Amino acid sequence: MSEVIEKATLAKETTPLLANLSTLQKNTALKLMADALIEHKDSIIRANEKDLERGRENGTSTSLLDRLRLNSERIDAMAEGLLQIIDLPDPIGDVLEAFDRPNGLHIKKIRVPLGVIGIIYEARPNVTVDAAGLCLKTGNAVVLRGGSSAISSNERIVAVLHEALSKSDLPADALQLIINTDRSSANEMLKLNGLLDVLIPRGGHSLIQNVVKNATVPVIETGAGICHTFIDASADLSMAISIAINAKVQRPSVCNSMETLLIHQAFADQHLDAIVNALTENNVELHGCPETVKRMPSVIPATKEDWDTEYGDYTLNIKIVNELDEALNHIRAHSTMHSECIVTENSAHAEKFLQQVDAAAVYHNASTRFTDGFEFGFGAEIGISTQKLHARGPMGLPALTSTKYRIYGNGQIRG
Repeated sequence: MSEVIEKATLAKETTPLLANLSTLQKNTALKLMADALIEHKDSIIRANEKDLERGRENGTSTSLLDRLRLNSERIDAMAEGLLQIIDLPDPIGDVLEAFDRPNGLHIKKIRVPLGVIGIIYEARPNVTVDAAGLCLKTGNAVVLRGGSSAISSNERIVAVLHEALSKSDLPADALQLIINTDRSSANEMLKLNGLLDVLIPRGGHSLIQNVVKNATVPVIETGAGICHTFIDASADLSMAISIAINAKVQRPSVCNSMETLLIHQAFADQHLDAIVNALTENNVELHGCPETVKRMPSVIPATKEDWDTEYGDYTLNIKIVNELDEALNHIRAHSTMHSECIVTENSAHAEKFLQQVDAAAVYHNASTRFTDGFEFGFGAEIGISTQKLHARGPMGLPALTSTKYRIYGNGQIRG
């Protein structure tokens, strides 16, 4: 029996117990997990340093190393995410509808766990904790398959969480980590119908598309983020610069960072040099449309492929557009339906943008970096869904549930 099947089977066997744990039992387990992360912080950091060292030896980019890095503050944040999940309402058992039929049947629609959730992800070890906390709070077992770049960190984190779970009423086998990081283990999970109830991929475009195109297990598609910010003619210069810098520079390796900046030509006439200089001062490499390069020769000419590239780094495209509709058309052509922003003082333009842009999160005068479960008040998140079925946007606790109808009768039969 393969590692994947063995661990998925162990996870599956815990689901009857998980589905019937009380909120208090689940919250107690989450508190033990949070405390354990703090208690074992030093050993987690040591394990993470092994991953970082391998990454440096393999020439991993600075931005990807930042995704991988754990320090005291980030581990504190992981533990805080678990504590926030404790404070959130438990959706399991919520009655969504209740009604009576003319024949006397009483019908309730309630929230129930999905079952066993498989998560395939790459270089961010914080996902290990976020996924464990959200899945266990919702009565789901979880099978994690992280990338090779974070395997030492993930192994140590899961060992710490298992130790905490052993002191709780929640079975430790509900949390499984696949140690084999060969691509074959991920591909095996794609076909694990009957053991996995849903798959959630988190990572780059190629990983997500491999899962979406090849899985027979149901998939919730997440996260490829080619995010745009459009600076309208009426935008405030100070606000535009602040939002653009934050959206690109604050953490460029994540999926809600900006990859293309669209600028209205009237705004560019007055302020393009200020925008370009501010970005350049923040070490951003700029690729531009012909009009941008004509006005600012220091900008690298953008290729056709650049507009469809998720850089995840200090690289940004700039395009000058003649009007709002041109910006909307560009976004329609190149967006991954993740997060899009307009910076404008024109309320009619803002409303048109918010209505017409098809994305999970659409912003007026705020950075796309806010598309995040923590920032939305969901505690941690399992991912950002960019599809339209089941869940969309940052996925907190309710997104990890399904529904069940309970029907109460007194002997009714159908004629």
